[in-house]
Amino acid sequence: MIQTTGYATELFDVIAFAWEGGYTLRLEFDDGTERVINFAPILHGPLWGTLQNIDLFRQVRLDEEIGTIVWPGGLDIDPTVLHDWTEHVAHIVEKRKQYISASAQVPAVA
Repeated sequence: MIQTTGYATELFDVIAFAWEGGYTLRLEFDDGTERVINFAPILHGPLWGTLQNIDLFRQVRLDEEIGTIVWPGGLDIDPTVLHDWTEHVAHIVEKRKQYISASAQVPAVA
């Protein structure tokens, strides 16, 4: 269902998806839009890196209650971010790199 907030931002739900091979999914949204998204660039770090295992990645499912796709372990992405993926992916990748870099610099506790 398309909703609007006081911020004039449309909210979207994922209503269907299909695996396109590798780490790529075709998503259909409730406004009729389709997006083909390659998730490989964001599959890094302790949580999202687990999805580099293609068998785990392919366990994606649609959670109709929250209107987005989800993976085992409770991993999901806001459906509006998915809808506007090209506007967000570079920022997501940069944040993942920063997190991984910061994590690598933290000394291990003995």
